[in-house]
Amino acid sequence: MTTMKRWTHPQDLVALIAGAYAALSPLWTTTTTRATTTMVVLGAITAVLALIELVRPDMMSIEGLTALMGALMVAAPWIMGFSGTRPISWTAWIVGAVVLVVGAADLQVTRSHHRGTMATSH
Repeated sequence: MTTMKRWTHPQDLVALIAGAYAALSPLWTTTTTRATTTMVVLGAITAVLALIELVRPDMMSIEGLTALMGALMVAAPWIMGFSGTRPISWTAWIVGAVVLVVGAADLQVTRSHHRGTMATSH
C-alpha cells in the first residue's frame, strides 16, 4: 500500500494560508465584535485542520471538515448577523469560497488515491 507524502499538497497550504488570513483579517479590516470572534475562530480552526492535513494527507475526514469550514465561513455573515459590515463580510465570503474549493478538491485527490490504493492491494 502506498502512502501519500507529507507536506506535498498545495491545496492544504492554500487552506492554511486562507485560514490564517481569516483569523488575522480583523486586524486590518473594518469589523464588529461578533464578526471578529467568528473570523478568528473559523480561521484558526481552518488553519489547524490544514496543518493536520499537511502532516497526515491520507485523512479524508479532515478534508471534509476543511470544506465544511469554508461553507461555514461563506454563510457566517448572514448566520452571525454581520453581513452589513461589508469589508469583513467580503473577507468571509472570498476566503470561505477559497477554503471550500480547496477542501473539496483535496477530498477528491485523497479519495482517488484511496481508490487507487485499494485497487492495487487486492
